[in-house]
Amino acid sequence: MPPAGRSDDNPFNLENPSILDIAPPEPKSLEETGLKMGLLSDIALKFLYYSGTGTGMAIAEELCLPWPGVIERVVDFVATEKLVDLRGGKGFGRASVEFVLTEKGREYARDALTRTTYVGPAPVPIDQYNALITSQTEENPVVSREDLLMGLSHLTVTEELLDKLGPAVNSSRSLFLYGPPGNGKTSLAEAISRMFGGEAFVPYCLEIDNQIIKVFDSLNHSPVPLEVGRDGAGRRQTFEMDHRWQLCRRPAVVVGGELTLETLDLIYSETARFYEAPFQVKANGGMLLIDDFGRQKVHPTDLLNRWIVPLEKRIDFLTLHTGKKFEIPFEQLLVFSTNLDPKELVDEAFLRRIKYKIEVKNPDEETFRDIFQRVCEAVGIPYVDQAITYLIEAYYKPRNMQMRACHPRDLVSLIKDAARYRQIPPALSKDLLDQACEVFLVDL
Repeated sequence: MPPAGRSDDNPFNLENPSILDIAPPEPKSLEETGLKMGLLSDIALKFLYYSGTGTGMAIAEELCLPWPGVIERVVDFVATEKLVDLRGGKGFGRASVEFVLTEKGREYARDALTRTTYVGPAPVPIDQYNALITSQTEENPVVSREDLLMGLSHLTVTEELLDKLGPAVNSSRSLFLYGPPGNGKTSLAEAISRMFGGEAFVPYCLEIDNQIIKVFDSLNHSPVPLEVGRDGAGRRQTFEMDHRWQLCRRPAVVVGGELTLETLDLIYSETARFYEAPFQVKANGGMLLIDDFGRQKVHPTDLLNRWIVPLEKRIDFLTLHTGKKFEIPFEQLLVFSTNLDPKELVDEAFLRRIKYKIEVKNPDEETFRDIFQRVCEAVGIPYVDQAITYLIEAYYKPRNMQMRACHPRDLVSLIKDAARYRQIPPALSKDLLDQACEVFLVDL
């Protein structure tokens, strides 16, 4: 029997094994990389410049390209140009021979560093990237009602909200979550991202016009091990793909008040002399959440106007510091989350382009009690329904106060603090509830 979670058709234990059908194949020649000899030799020379020496295989591992047919030719080229010397090595074959820069090679490396300081995995040409990302979108799984229920099982969600979220999630287009603060809009968006499941291919970096754009970001991309799997008989299986790409969990990029128009285009470092990809490129194949929309330094209308073409055409346009513009896919679920009235933020024309506008309302009393019970169970405090009745009758109704989904969590946290101070077990007692409400609900 195959190990749990694996099968003959899924030896690598992937959530979406069909993603491997579009995996970029390992290039067998320099031509298949889509890159010029000059760019690859520059990266190899800079690697040797920083490391002092390196074998052919070390160069191949640094550039994430195979030795035969690719790095072998790069090394032949720099050796022919007398940019490197052989220092010797262990084993047989040139792959295990150590190379060191000649004085001419050091000059070439320093010159290459004036153009860009980038050293690492070789970039993926923009045309190869665009083709794979477009194909990858066709592999997006359908999120069923059961998937939705499971993905939101840790939250209390009404049937009405559930039936609105389902089609929006499967659209993989755009979603506007709005409503009063504290009702779980961000939690919903994060749960939606996890619900997508599956994997996506992310390149370490891109190349266009010999310019390098760094895409892979360890804060937003979680690699999936894909070195060795086992089939149903327990036999080891390997999967060879282009190692300039990483198979990652579907990205979920969250940005808030730090978002500006500048961060939605390429960010060029004058010091490093290469680019950092903007948020929407890092989110390709997953979700981009604009949290607290309307709280950014840039005006919401200007920010939203930036999204009009990507939302309609599913492509974005980025600009190099040379002034050249180029196309790149815009393939993600774009989620806006705001506490403000959407009509006060944007005009009707833009709202029409956002296909799904879903209000996340204040919980009713039944939902409020259910949330309180879940919170109590999570922290090990006995739930007492009469205590919630007291809370509502003594505090919410007399003050005409709206219940919020975050209140149970916050009140229970305060009850625990008070109980710890008094050195008594936390409980939904009148004394502890009163103490929590007096410091928490006073200004609400």
